[in-house]
Amino acid sequence: MSVKVCKFGGTSMADGNVIKKVAGIIDGDSERRYIVVSAPGKRYSDDIKVTDLLYKCHNELTSEGDCKKSFALVRARFNSIVRELELDFDMQSVLDETERRINEEKSEDFTASRGEYLSARVVTAVLGAKFVDAEEVIFFKDNGSFDGEKSYRAISAAISGERRAVLPGFYGRGWDGKVKTFSRGGSDISGAIVARAVNASVYENWTDVSGFMACDPRIVDSPRHIKTISYKELRELSYMGANVLHSDSIFPVRRANIPIKIKNTFRPEDEGTSILPSSRYVPSGNVVTGVAGKKNFTVIFIEKSHMNAEIGFVCKVLGVLANEGVSVEHIPSGIDTMSLVIESSALCEDKLTRVLDGIKEAVAPDVLRVIENIALIATVGHGMSSSVGTSARLFQAIASADINIKMIDQGSSELNIIVGVCNDDYEKCIRAIYSEFFKREYR
Repeated sequence: MSVKVCKFGGTSMADGNVIKKVAGIIDGDSERRYIVVSAPGKRYSDDIKVTDLLYKCHNELTSEGDCKKSFALVRARFNSIVRELELDFDMQSVLDETERRINEEKSEDFTASRGEYLSARVVTAVLGAKFVDAEEVIFFKDNGSFDGEKSYRAISAAISGERRAVLPGFYGRGWDGKVKTFSRGGSDISGAIVARAVNASVYENWTDVSGFMACDPRIVDSPRHIKTISYKELRELSYMGANVLHSDSIFPVRRANIPIKIKNTFRPEDEGTSILPSSRYVPSGNVVTGVAGKKNFTVIFIEKSHMNAEIGFVCKVLGVLANEGVSVEHIPSGIDTMSLVIESSALCEDKLTRVLDGIKEAVAPDVLRVIENIALIATVGHGMSSSVGTSARLFQAIASADINIKMIDQGSSELNIIVGVCNDDYEKCIRAIYSEFFKREYR
């Protein structure tokens, strides 16, 4: 019998009425046996996510010695959920124990993880399932990386054979025995890890949208729905701002060739988007699969005569950034030029000054210039590599919109072309690219 692992996002846990929908979805398919849940998200636009409330708890604990005031909001939220579900469940005892442990642990990771923990306890009671604490089955190594071999064994031992089991997402146990979280949105990764551990037939990721769109619907009205997408395309689009799924959630399932299905909790009848391994992916015939981007990058432009002949030049430059703890997103280069594309948030004013001084000392460039307020936009699709003139169409569309390109970067796989433009041209550029590759092709 096939096994499905289902992850339900924060909006799916927002209140008791939505959790009832979730229970109906799970009960509607006997193959949906292993469930991973997030912390409750927003119920309405001005609401506060439970995880954000928990970060406030940690701040209050740090400044005042306990988190009683902030945790009262978390307590009220879960009590409301249990009342809406009409559950015969001693939520008070669970909340009391949670608050006690938060005050004892004094750990930001532990505190932030309690939203998922409490959600899982509630959903376990609703489904009559087995509760498996992620702290006991998901592990991190001493360098902070995920320990797959140990985790997969522990998960399989804990849930294999269970008719149904519920696990909290977002966290596991660090090498020091304490709770450690993934980055925000990490419940997507937890779900993928469980899917890999049980060799699931599919990993269903339930959220509040019906899959991926070819473009951000806040920029383009009613963009085309993407029915199928490859792991590689998803990785590119997710990294560049298409935030339906955490980009790192690909890695656990990729080796096992487990497909991911994005589904809408509020419209379960919608087709959704299938994310497939290369061995099962058949391109749709579209030249471009999607367009995505992010604002607020800084470009450090370096020019030096005979740079290409200077052994170790790039290594010296990257060493300066490594010493400052700065990650580089892209490195477009020429014979005597090199550009470092860095998220602006990683370069506070003092750090940027230290980086520039370090580069001057390390390689003595002829020209060193900083360009700020740059947006990166990625045009992604397997069809681009086999379609003559794709680049010409892309650049002509941008030029016709009267947009100046500051940077161009294309990978050797020809899966994507990234352009850098001014932040002010971001939305206009995305609309121009979308119009060229979607509206024109479907006239």
